[in-house]
Amino acid sequence: MKVDVKTLEGQKITAEQATQPVGSALRIAPEFIARTVDAELGVATALTARYMRDEGRFVIREVTNSALRDDVELNYQTVSKVGMQSIVQTAALRCVFLTLDDEADPSAVWLSVDKLTTARGRILPPVIAAEVVRRGVGEARMEAIELLYGSAALAGLPPAKLIQKELGIPHRTASAWIIDARKAGRLEGMNYNAGRPANG
Repeated sequence: MKVDVKTLEGQKITAEQATQPVGSALRIAPEFIARTVDAELGVATALTARYMRDEGRFVIREVTNSALRDDVELNYQTVSKVGMQSIVQTAALRCVFLTLDDEADPSAVWLSVDKLTTARGRILPPVIAAEVVRRGVGEARMEAIELLYGSAALAGLPPAKLIQKELGIPHRTASAWIIDARKAGRLEGMNYNAGRPANG
């Protein structure tokens, strides 16, 4: 899905718009407008999302759907197929930034998480992921957990699942490392609350 992401003023999202610190090393653009077209469905969608610190993620604040053809009616059945959460998930990765340089350095290069993502859909290269797992508790592991957790949680995705996939570790280990990172203050302002089971 192709998603166009801009500031509310219509500017391209860059590191300069990433003014909201989250965790200890991430910066985010606190709000955005995302636009996409589903030609097959015949619907154009624009949505506005804002980072809500209490929620620890981007929250949809406004949605506009437009029919692209005369044979498309914007009813519940049509709009339910739009997939607003997947639009937010795609857009959020363009609004989360980090630097590999010293944050205090004015010439530090800040990269969006979507720029880090490889062609295989991974955020961390396999060599770095293996090193993070092998090295034991340390700064590199905390940085990796913060990056992966933040990337997922801010987009409304399950962080433990992403950490498992990226690092090739069991769920129990991913959960323990998340707990360690939270205790170390690395996940401040980022939350993921899994939904309640339907019969729970």
